[in-house]
Amino acid sequence: MDKRRKHIDPEAERQLRTRFYENIKAGKLNVADAVREMRRLSRLTQPEFARHRGISLGALRQIEAGEGNPTIETLDKIGSIFGLEVSFVVKQTN
Repeated sequence: MDKRRKHIDPEAERQLRTRFYENIKAGKLNVADAVREMRRLSRLTQPEFARHRGISLGALRQIEAGEGNPTIETLDKIGSIFGLEVSFVVKQTN
């Protein structure tokens, strides 16, 4: 087992994922934060996550920094493992 990865209680991991999906649904995460959270939930480093999702490390770093301009295809590659895809949604007003 990789020494960088700490054991996480399955229930705690389930709660983190549930909170992630709730935040996505509520529109509380921007793209950079959502991608960073997906990578953290996957418990992968940036290079590992980029390789796993089939995108360049540079693109991932730019996206997580909020500086990138990713294509829909790139965002779909990233989100697909979490059952997410890019789509248009109705903007909620307060």
